[in-house]
Amino acid sequence: MAEPLKAMYNKEFLHSLAGKVQRAYSSFDSEGFIAAAMAEPWEELELKGRMRRITQSLGECLPSRYEDALRVLYEIDKDCVGFPYLIFPDFVEVHGQAPEHWELSMEALERFTSKSSAEFAVRPFLLREPERMMAQMLIWSRHENEHVRRLSSEGCRPRLPWGQALPMFKRDPSPVLPVLEQLKADPSLYVRKSVANNLNDIAKDHPALVLEIAKRWKGQHPDTDWIVRHGCRSLIRKADPGVMALFGYAEADDSAPLVVGASLTAAPEALGIGDSSELTYELRVREGEPVRIRIEYGIDFVKASGKTSRKLFLLSDKTVPGGTRLAGTRTHRWADLTTRRHYPGEHLITLLVNGREAATTLIKLELPKEAEGGV
Repeated sequence: MAEPLKAMYNKEFLHSLAGKVQRAYSSFDSEGFIAAAMAEPWEELELKGRMRRITQSLGECLPSRYEDALRVLYEIDKDCVGFPYLIFPDFVEVHGQAPEHWELSMEALERFTSKSSAEFAVRPFLLREPERMMAQMLIWSRHENEHVRRLSSEGCRPRLPWGQALPMFKRDPSPVLPVLEQLKADPSLYVRKSVANNLNDIAKDHPALVLEIAKRWKGQHPDTDWIVRHGCRSLIRKADPGVMALFGYAEADDSAPLVVGASLTAAPEALGIGDSSELTYELRVREGEPVRIRIEYGIDFVKASGKTSRKLFLLSDKTVPGGTRLAGTRTHRWADLTTRRHYPGEHLITLLVNGREAATTLIKLELPKEAEGGV
């Protein structure tokens, strides 16, 4: 099993960081810093908890004046690159929010984001002064450095994973749109991915707005087309009619069904959590002109409460001639993930074509034998 991300913050990392800081700031209490950072309940802290503990411990051991503390971090940041050094933007978030420190903090976030990322650290600033911060984000969207441009989009995503929620942008994303307009044909894929993810976030609360943007942007530039497609992915999964039409997916009605016949099987029909199923599907599309189809399977996962929640998995997305027969197999593992736990019970599996259900089957998921024996 892969080591949890929080393990990157360990005693070795703290010793390395302390050594770098002490070379730039001779009064730094390395042992006191490490002891404060790893004080109980260190082992129980998750990733962001450990990061925040390190940030707070740095604040206790660096110069008390924010300006002087930043100066020390500037001395060593060239040697502090990578995901673990999210602690530097976090330091700005924790210690640099006083009104008199605004310019210093913006300079620090701009500098540190290229070493790790400041996407989480900007969010408290956005929550406190959204208009002022979005003006800064628009400035950053024109920056020569792709990391800074990405920050301007990633930092204001309404639903950034692991980040503080931005309820004002869930309600009204209009302040975010000028940044996305600025970046909609950015030469950096790193930036374009962020723009697409921001659009996808907005689509969850304002699908009509994203459809309007997609219609306006589509066809302007190949890079913009990639953003539009990726930014509409949630709407495509939901088979939103306007989005499906925009991307040329075939429609179906009662007089001309898209799928003439379809089947779906899963073997074995009963299995334990941690085992795998082999899914086999077959379908034939209607005769006539070529059609674009998106084939998925959805699983209604049983939750701890006994209720179910569907998740979709893509099988194929392509244009095929009319009358084409399509068939395939897919192995699905029922092992627990950090993002999904499995629970025993009947799980409905559905074959979907362009968002419409074409065939279903059931499997029975059971507790692993060792778990049953331990009860």
